[in-house]
Amino acid sequence: MRFRNRLISVTAVAAMAAALLYGGSSMPPEPEEPQAPVHSAEDTIYFWYTDDSMTDYINSAAVAFGEREDVWVIPVLASDNQYLEAINQASLHSDQVPDAYMISHETLEKAYLTGLAEEISDGGKICNEDNFPAAALSAVTYKGRLVAYPLSFQTSVLLYNETYLADWAAQIAQKEMLGDGSEDGTPPEDSTGIDVDEEMLEQKTKEYFEQAVPYTVDDILNIADTFDAPEGVDVMRWDVSDILYNYWFVGKYMIVGGETGDDDTVVDIANQETIDCLEVYKALNQFFSIESDTVSYDSVLEDFLAGKLVFTIVTTDAAAIMKEAEEDGSFQFDYGFAVMPHVSEDLLSRSMSVTNAVAVNGYSAHKELANAFAAFLTGEYSDTLYERTGKMPANLKVETENEPLQVFRREYAYSIPLPKIMETGNYWLYLERLFARVWNGEDVEPLVGELEQQIITQIGAAESVQ
Repeated sequence: MRFRNRLISVTAVAAMAAALLYGGSSMPPEPEEPQAPVHSAEDTIYFWYTDDSMTDYINSAAVAFGEREDVWVIPVLASDNQYLEAINQASLHSDQVPDAYMISHETLEKAYLTGLAEEISDGGKICNEDNFPAAALSAVTYKGRLVAYPLSFQTSVLLYNETYLADWAAQIAQKEMLGDGSEDGTPPEDSTGIDVDEEMLEQKTKEYFEQAVPYTVDDILNIADTFDAPEGVDVMRWDVSDILYNYWFVGKYMIVGGETGDDDTVVDIANQETIDCLEVYKALNQFFSIESDTVSYDSVLEDFLAGKLVFTIVTTDAAAIMKEAEEDGSFQFDYGFAVMPHVSEDLLSRSMSVTNAVAVNGYSAHKELANAFAAFLTGEYSDTLYERTGKMPANLKVETENEPLQVFRREYAYSIPLPKIMETGNYWLYLERLFARVWNGEDVEPLVGELEQQIITQIGAAESVQ
């Protein structure tokens, strides 16, 4: 799902949660009718989810857990439209209460405050730092309580064309060897035929290539300035219209909700570091002419696959896409994934992450079984998650030799999760607009000041009516 659509969905869920908390609701669409259980009600639990790509994984886990524990786990595929409201209605008015369910972490405050999620009874056996990175545990923490089990995650990393980086390294090494003393090291026009120490040239090329993966944005700009790229090849393009691929610029310094995203007293948007980071972002429009109203994630990934880009920014789905393109021969370059570069030597970057989790319904009559299945799904059975669904497991114990996925793990471990505060459900839409305005040349400082005041006002207005 395009992240903008996800943000709109989150905003809708926030409105629904307010209705549940403060009165009034609308009837949700009916989920698919589950199969009738063959066990008794006492040993049957219902598990809800909305993503059809998870069906094979969940059905398989339900069978494996059911056989081991002698219970009947019934998966229910529900619509993602008014999902929490559907769970709420089923909890109050059905004899088939959703005992556990999948949920995106940023809606956990809504679920907890409406009684649809409660503190898990894991006892530290699964949800600890031996099994999950700090970002995963922060994502499922609300007011100091673990209220769900982390299952999978989404975040962004840098995808690069390794063949082009090798070409760049060779060009720079040759320019250095044949430099005529000019400031930029460009060889003279008649340098063809000059004897070069091939062994030294090879060594210098190797040295430059080892430094080619960028550590900062300045490193990318250096490549843009010095690479004699093939015709039709741009150094970098990414989806500047989607906040998931932009947030790393400000993620270290623009904080709403604190580390666990649930503290409404923490709204730190208009600080100097954030302003400086956005100034760097704004300046990039001079180097990479990208139209924010026409670019898309799919278009830039297609351009990369066509060999038209050196760098772009991607999410976890790109690992499988690139592997398939490599295997079928449609992408005939070497490539690699890297953690996001820092904004500068002094300004650090930090990507946004979203964690898909499993919550236990506070209305369930089978909470012990529901907790056990949630722990099974996110623990020992998560080793089949990527192969069955293409989604990256949050569990650190899942062994994988897939180097791209290891890069995503490293980025995720340091990422900042989306906040859970209901009153900031539209924050990301506002922030996306702010990035678009900055990209198109507007002054940064008044924009961040306006956004900070807007969010503080929203939180204050919500508190005044409670």
